Amino acid sequence: MKLNILVGGPKEQWPKKLVDGNVRGPWIGVDRGALRLIKLGITPELSIGDFDSMTESEFNLVSNHSKKIKIANPEKDDTDTELALREAISGFKFDSVTIYGATGGRIDHLLANLFFIFREPFNTMFEKICLVDKQNSIRFFKPGKYQLIKENDKKYLAFIPLTPVKNLSLIDEKYTLDQINFVNPISLASNEFMGDTGEFSFESGVIIVIQSRDDEK
Repeated sequence: MKLNILVGGPKEQWPKKLVDGNVRGPWIGVDRGALRLIKLGITPELSIGDFDSMTESEFNLVSNHSKKIKIANPEKDDTDTELALREAISGFKFDSVTIYGATGGRIDHLLANLFFIFREPFNTMFEKICLVDKQNSIRFFKPGKYQLIKENDKKYLAFIPLTPVKNLSLIDEKYTLDQINFVNPISLASNEFMGDTGEFSFESGVIIVIQSRDDEK
């Protein structure tokens, strides 16, 4: 099962299919993300958050149109994204999780939505997670050999070692690497597929892979 989560990032960063209400599957809505889902005609399986920024009528709308609602303490250690993922892990069976609304806006929120993968229990399942906005899809990889499938609307490909990485090879992309080590985080940006797929491999560390396109003007 593919599970979807909507957190509270700017609507301007939503992909068109979400704007049009065409993302299928069960949903978790986080705080104002739950309200936005309901306004799209989507009934969240779970709405979670402290909801302290909502008016009474907005909160009633979320309460009446969610299958389940959970109110969180405003003073919490988890970010909204982490809160939703903890509920997903404990309450849902899923093969993958796509998170929307996790980019744009405050940079500290964006960084939190990239670095949470090092915390338990997310560090055991982050390869199942994808962050999506209107220009990017972001995935996390443990060591191994992989074949990426090019997304039709994306042109660029980036490989970002988050930790020291050993023997990174970009096998058939436009710009290749052959078993290169990286000690510090770096963005190997603006690479491209040469066909419909691209292979890469590495032996240790954690890598983010981003497929992206320029913004439409």
